[in-house]
Amino acid sequence: MTETREVQFQELQEGEIIDVPEQLPLMAIRDMVLFPSMVVPLFVGRPRSLRAVEEAEKREKLLVLVTQRNSRIENPQEKDLYRIGTLGLILKTVNLAENRKKIIVQVLSRVEIKEYLKMDPYFEVKIEPCREVEPDVMTPEMEALVRTVKENLEKLLALKGLLNSEVSHLIQSMEEPGRLADLASAYIKLKVSTAQDLLETLNGFERLQKISKILLQEIEITTLQNKIQTEAQEEMGKTQREYFLRQQLRAIKRELGEEEDFESEIKELRRKIKKAKMPKQVEEEALRQLRRLELMAPESAEASVIRNYIEWLIELPWSVSTQDNLDLHHVKKVLDEDHYNLEKVKERLLEFLAVKKINPKAKGAIICFVGPPGVGKTSLGRSIAKALGRKFVRVALGGVRDEAEIRGHRRTYVGAMPGRIIQGIKQAGVNNPVFLLDEIDKLCSDFHGDPASALLEVLDPEQNKEFVDHYLDVPFDLSKVLFIATANMTEPIPKVLLDRMEVIYLSGYTFKEKLEIAKRHLLPKLLKEHGLKKKDFNLSDEVILKVIEEYTSESGVRELERKLAALCRKIARKIAEGQTGPFEITPDNLHEYLGPPENIEDMRLTKDEIGVATGLAWTPYGGEVLYVEALVMQGKGNLILTGSLGEVMKESAQAALSYIRSRSDELGLDPKFYTKYDLHVHVPAGAIPKDGPSAGITIAIALISALTKRPVSKDYAMTGEITLRGRIFPVGGIKEKALAALRKGIPNVIIPAQNEKDLQEIPEDLRAQINFIKVSHLDEVRNIVLKSS
Repeated sequence: MTETREVQFQELQEGEIIDVPEQLPLMAIRDMVLFPSMVVPLFVGRPRSLRAVEEAEKREKLLVLVTQRNSRIENPQEKDLYRIGTLGLILKTVNLAENRKKIIVQVLSRVEIKEYLKMDPYFEVKIEPCREVEPDVMTPEMEALVRTVKENLEKLLALKGLLNSEVSHLIQSMEEPGRLADLASAYIKLKVSTAQDLLETLNGFERLQKISKILLQEIEITTLQNKIQTEAQEEMGKTQREYFLRQQLRAIKRELGEEEDFESEIKELRRKIKKAKMPKQVEEEALRQLRRLELMAPESAEASVIRNYIEWLIELPWSVSTQDNLDLHHVKKVLDEDHYNLEKVKERLLEFLAVKKINPKAKGAIICFVGPPGVGKTSLGRSIAKALGRKFVRVALGGVRDEAEIRGHRRTYVGAMPGRIIQGIKQAGVNNPVFLLDEIDKLCSDFHGDPASALLEVLDPEQNKEFVDHYLDVPFDLSKVLFIATANMTEPIPKVLLDRMEVIYLSGYTFKEKLEIAKRHLLPKLLKEHGLKKKDFNLSDEVILKVIEEYTSESGVRELERKLAALCRKIARKIAEGQTGPFEITPDNLHEYLGPPENIEDMRLTKDEIGVATGLAWTPYGGEVLYVEALVMQGKGNLILTGSLGEVMKESAQAALSYIRSRSDELGLDPKFYTKYDLHVHVPAGAIPKDGPSAGITIAIALISALTKRPVSKDYAMTGEITLRGRIFPVGGIKEKALAALRKGIPNVIIPAQNEKDLQEIPEDLRAQINFIKVSHLDEVRNIVLKSS
């Protein structure tokens, strides 16, 4: 059964009496609830319903109509039907094809089903008329509600375009609240559960209150619906108007001979697509987008988007490559000219080229240079490109937090464009450049996504052969690209990303190496930049070394370059003022050019002191010398730690104290010293956070010195992690720490015995200047660095 769109109301004629039997046939209806006085057509098709109609026609044409709880049930049972329904009078029956009938029913009143007498072949039920309650006297509140419902019902029908004089007269003639509520219910599309609730509400005033709230909601919804339809029609009209105007404009351009411009543009794009030598899949996509562009108006926004996309596909170097220079002698010569030392890096690159020369299809590893600032990581990547004869592209990843920066934006977004990888490939103009991913450890992540995860596909040789940028949406082969990443430290790099790269550490430079770099690279570049000649001033090795020692304190050479640039500016000013050279810069007059020395000399220990030990630390910017101070005071056994120490250093101090307490007899200490004294450990430069296990040995020696009153030799620096039993474990950054000791002029460095293998990373000339002492237990260190009291 289905509900028709036409609903009529018809009251029983005055004096017309219908005798209602107690037992009547019942027909289940779906998706609608009928109210008294409605006249509706119903289509009957189910066998049980057809038999009920036939039986009703034999019994004064009266039929009970009840709504199903679930409209999907084809053969409902007693539990599937509501208990309250309506009594209907069949006004007319029309036989249709395929055992179907159409009946027109006038709904008479509400009835309650008391009992199901028969289930097959049709429902036979025992009913009882529902007693509806109408107010005897209309109060002002009731009258106001009746008027409000009438007004809102007319307003709703007007919005729907269903209001006419006949319907308006019918509405205004309704005075009983219950009858008015039934009338309103017929004109509102209600959910079955809501309509059934209204049907079961026998109090007329309560029923009118419920329908009043529903009317207000329907008015609001219908108003919005009309607004949406109006806007849609206006937009459609605007689109049609623009279409006709464009057609007229095209006709005008045809007359002026300008229409050929767009056609020629299409032809030119098609020619470029063929010339680009794209992979078959990419070329098919480009031609498909070109066919779409042909069907569009040239001035439309979408045509501009498609045109940009096609141009990106055309301009990418799908099949353009540079020929690698695999002459190993030439490559080594270029690297030696551009960079002093760095033998390990050069050796690794030559190995890569040797494999490439023997097997051109071999996949190269992704190299990651890790080291402090200013050691030449970025310039080394540029030199590699120069040596190979490849194009060089650099992308700075510091602060990148959006995954779309790597993978690109989807074309559905306004202003969409490819990611930095594809942009860099286009910039290079070849598909095999040296691609430098600078500052890969500075990537960020937030709700926009994790760019480090997006790099996994880029840096995986097994996956990047078919890298799909979100903007292009077609695969691009990145397997020919030589990716080189740089970082100051490896800790911020996700482990899965670090696993895809071969890490090569670049440590800081020695004084000798900095001197050679200044003479071979920095000074010639600075002279050229400042328009000077070598004869304009004399700069001896002694002066450069003094600049390195007293005006810079770094692992790299950036600060050294700035100081040398300052010297060049001073000389350039003198020449510009008319003075004639050559100008002599000596160790004695260096302060006239650069000011007083910037390194604080008094930080170097000048004598052996009690409670002060020299330690070595590693930082992302190179090695540092730390002076650990310890004091013993009257107290209650508190251990005070200051100097912005991290959790690991605090635990090292606790371990050192526990070791000392366990060796109190051997050290000649009162076994209960820790209950009488407070111990204070401080590491200067308190504003700088410090952490790590390598200061454990230094803290222990400082505490032992303070407790035993034995001074620590100033000629020893130390590094190593300690255990509760005094064993010394290996630590990292040995080369950087050795360089820091050398800068401070400390001749002896104590290292864990297990770090002996790391000495191979230190140049021979540096190893010759430092006496490395390998120890495995704290007792050995005590005997070496502690002097007699």
